[in-house]
Amino acid sequence: MGADARKTPDLEPSWLAVLNPEFDKPYMQALRAFLVQEMRQHPIYPPGKEIFNALWLTPFDEVRVVILGQDPYHGAGQAHGLCFSVRRGVRPPPSLINVFQELRDDLDLPIPNHGDLSAWARQGVLLLNTALTVRARQPKSHADKGWEIFTDKIIEEINARREGVVFVLWGSSAGSKAPMIDRNRHLILRAPHPSPYSADRGFFGCKHFSKINAWLEARDQDPIDWRL
Repeated sequence: MGADARKTPDLEPSWLAVLNPEFDKPYMQALRAFLVQEMRQHPIYPPGKEIFNALWLTPFDEVRVVILGQDPYHGAGQAHGLCFSVRRGVRPPPSLINVFQELRDDLDLPIPNHGDLSAWARQGVLLLNTALTVRARQPKSHADKGWEIFTDKIIEEINARREGVVFVLWGSSAGSKAPMIDRNRHLILRAPHPSPYSADRGFFGCKHFSKINAWLEARDQDPIDWRL
């Protein structure tokens, strides 16, 4: 293994303290080699410096809510390292529009005029995809390459080391992570995915935003300000 592979990962310090051993494991070395090859041949989203954006904006000790997505948006200029979120100036995709509609119906908040969810992340909402990169225009193209092992480790560490976190699992893929979470210490909220193909089957009306805040307030924590 060369010197470059032994470099300390560019990760937010509290997360680095938890996850640093992962970067020496064979699956991560294989993932790194895969990504290097992919970047030589294809546009990859999000840009390299934003792959771990969710961890930078929500340090480990500040995680209060986890919203779990699948893989990043695969269109140019959309993904910036937070699940469901897009950069300002980019039209919100249909799933995010449905999230905003549920937010409006649940808490009577206006639908935002942008799709950047960074303000949620800075309040302790970890916006985590299960795969952290994707090839342009090819959804799930980086699935089963190692990212899921890494993001499962993130879920495991939050479950083990934190107390009273709300895990928001929208859709069957996110829902498959439920057995990893201790229901005696954390809250699990499940609903169909907000995609237009499934939102009418129970995502609309799930009232997860108010349920999150009720849980936090019952534990003497500030509620999330969901306004954007």
